[in-house]
Amino acid sequence: MSTTSKPQDNSKFGHLPLSTSGPQETTLTGNALLRTPYFNKGSAFTKEERDTFKLHSLLPSNMQTLDEQVRRAYAQYSSRPNDLAKNTFMASLKEQNHVLYYKLILDHLKEMFPVIYTPTEGDAIAEYSTLFRRSEGCFLNIDDADRIEDDIKQWGNPEDIDVIVVSDGQQILGIGDQGVGAILISVAKLVIYTLCAGIHPSRTLPVVLDCGTDNKELLDDDLYLGLPKGRVQGERYDDFVDKFVSACRKRYPKAYIHFEDFGLNNARRILDKYTPEIACFNDDVQGTGCVTLAAIMAAFKVSGVNWDEARFVMFGSGSAGTGIADQIKDAIAQNTGKSVEEAGRQIWCVDKPGLLLQGKKNELTPAQLPYARADKEWEGKEHGDLLSVIKEVKPHVLIGTSTKPGAFTQDAIREMAKHVERPVIFPLSNPTRLHEAKPQDLYDWTDGKALVATGSPFPPVKHNGKEYEISECNNSVTFPGIGLGAILSRTRLMTPALLVAAVKALASAAPVVNNSGAGLLPDVENVREISVQIAKSVIKKAIEDDLAQEKDIPTNDDDLEEWIREQMWNAEYRPLKLIKEHTANAHAKGEAGTASGHREAKFDH
Repeated sequence: MSTTSKPQDNSKFGHLPLSTSGPQETTLTGNALLRTPYFNKGSAFTKEERDTFKLHSLLPSNMQTLDEQVRRAYAQYSSRPNDLAKNTFMASLKEQNHVLYYKLILDHLKEMFPVIYTPTEGDAIAEYSTLFRRSEGCFLNIDDADRIEDDIKQWGNPEDIDVIVVSDGQQILGIGDQGVGAILISVAKLVIYTLCAGIHPSRTLPVVLDCGTDNKELLDDDLYLGLPKGRVQGERYDDFVDKFVSACRKRYPKAYIHFEDFGLNNARRILDKYTPEIACFNDDVQGTGCVTLAAIMAAFKVSGVNWDEARFVMFGSGSAGTGIADQIKDAIAQNTGKSVEEAGRQIWCVDKPGLLLQGKKNELTPAQLPYARADKEWEGKEHGDLLSVIKEVKPHVLIGTSTKPGAFTQDAIREMAKHVERPVIFPLSNPTRLHEAKPQDLYDWTDGKALVATGSPFPPVKHNGKEYEISECNNSVTFPGIGLGAILSRTRLMTPALLVAAVKALASAAPVVNNSGAGLLPDVENVREISVQIAKSVIKKAIEDDLAQEKDIPTNDDDLEEWIREQMWNAEYRPLKLIKEHTANAHAKGEAGTASGHREAKFDH
């Protein structure tokens, strides 16, 4: 996927603070300029820039293009012996040159995505303390909770940060409690925001909330870099999270907060607490739900199932499963006029003990409780396994988030296909080895009638001489566009209505809907264009619901798209303009995205 070059000046929207056309101002020269990754061009600095910024003796004489630099970097990347070594190489490149780093990934997106993100990023997180070279991001620990406000101030002035990704590391990418290594998932999510939606990389803040860890391997490791004690929970933990959110709102009142990989008992609870107060998002709960809902919408276009009659079975009812159920419930309510409670009656949730029942409410999480069925409904009926529930419910849609490989058995799938014409089946657990079923089996067991999307990439399958593309429910086609819309509109809240608007925009881009293929979701290679459309829908809904705080947002669709694109960061070198220090902001001084000693330093007198 390539980026599109822009004119040097945009006469209509070039005045915007986030405009990406025209020159960038800086006070830096010489080595200071080369050490600033969002200004550094390495061998691509022009002769004029080498004159102006005193770079001649600091660089080899042959000036090269960005494409030539990418070729060299790709050869270096390809020479690394394994994916973890490639991940480490990319982290080093990012510290040197933002444009080259992102351009390299964009040119090789499908190949590099699993290296810079899941699954390889999980390996890097697990090895964080072993591989550590240089810190990146903001480290807050629960033993110094009273210092949070001062610590947060070091990362910018109030207008400098657009998005904050924060994790406490309790439930990382299917590999569990990783303690302070969670800083890398916050970093990786922000990379995805930039790649997929053009969020300015120097205007982001990755944070880890170090509350200790219950991972014995980490606690027994002398090299572990986090708090070497068990994970703190309860009132002290809640107070720590609250101090963090309050400090962010005070220092960066316009920043959008993204919660990532919090534990099962905290993720939904924290999201529910802050959603009525601030613009926030949890990708594990809402992102997975949004992308899955978009695939369901596309599948219903094919199957002709109506929202008021659709029956859903969720197999696996943790953060992801209940998050998806919540998105489905909101969509049913919006599409049918039913109350949210009534809409929830169309969803049956199954977990380890079987169907969730009200009689076991003491064993259920707050997120599971709304989906517990009355015990009397199931008196005398089998409900302890998936096949029994399918026989009784006759679902149109079966979704797996159980991490139980092979759980969608041939008997269960064939039973489902007896009762509905086009069964919609999404085995979403990842990585691939944890999938509830293989797409090939789903097509074979339903005689090619199944409508399938998965949680990890799968190659196309063949059935009766036809080839079928398998859509991946990849959150990266969803959350970046939602974040872009939130940031540009400065929405006060991220409401269910805004999320449904985003989902509809994503669903409308599905190949099966626009007659460009059979996929239930668009390909990740088209993600930047998809993000524009999602952002546009989010912004329009935010304006309609009186949530947008940004002024002078265009109302004409064409102008709104240009307004969005003008503010999306691109992996291309822009001209640099040398300015005097007294007129410069933090970005021009090379202080953006770093804790500047000049900003809040305390001097001895």
